[in-house]
Amino acid sequence: MWSVVLMGLAGLLVGGAWAFRQQQKPLWTQISFCVLALMSLIAAYLLTLPGN
Repeated sequence: MWSVVLMGLAGLLVGGAWAFRQQQKPLWTQISFCVLALMSLIAAYLLTLPGN
């Protein structure tokens, strides 16, 4: 259940990074959103491993 929520959060974060790119915002905001999305995907993957 939580892995699906985290994957959805990652999608929202990537969408936010794309929106910031379209608005010509600073590069660090785009990178930070992408890093947070990547961390969310890693957490979702780790929750799917056996033993959790």
